[in-house]
Amino acid sequence: MAEARQDRPFVPVRIAVLTVSDTRTPETDKSGGVLAERIAEAGHNLSDRRIVKDDIRAIRAQVRKWLKREDVDVVISTGGTGLTGRDVTVEAMRGLFEKEIEGFGTAFHMISFQKIGVSTVQSRATAGVAKGKYIFCLPGSPGACRDGWDGILKSQLDYRHMPCNFVEIMPRLAEHMQRRKG
Repeated sequence: MAEARQDRPFVPVRIAVLTVSDTRTPETDKSGGVLAERIAEAGHNLSDRRIVKDDIRAIRAQVRKWLKREDVDVVISTGGTGLTGRDVTVEAMRGLFEKEIEGFGTAFHMISFQKIGVSTVQSRATAGVAKGKYIFCLPGSPGACRDGWDGILKSQLDYRHMPCNFVEIMPRLAEHMQRRKG
């Protein structure tokens, strides 16, 4: 059973939050606000927070900037994971992924199913690794952001979480890039 090991130190992670929306503004971005609040409550650092339109190029451009920054370890997006023509976050991010974290979507759906039932099938929550950093794509509702953070990310981004967590393997995410240089 999973547990938090108090004999291990807490390691703060540097996180950027991206809201993908054609309509939200900083004042109306409740989902980005939920994530920023939970990141701070957990003791992590909010490196940056942006809103971009539902456009593959705009999404990738912003995420590529963060992938180059030393003060960003994780990108969490909210919005654009649905099924409509404007929902393009998954396509934008998958184009950046070097590895996809398939279990993230599965875990998200298990949590979501308990709250909204089969309606969870309309979400394409996903995650992956790019340039040695994690990217997590959550749906655009505040409830989905709470579910994704509280049910998955809060534990997996905590070095004390056992038997394993995302933080302990962060230094090894870019190993393939080191091999190419050598």
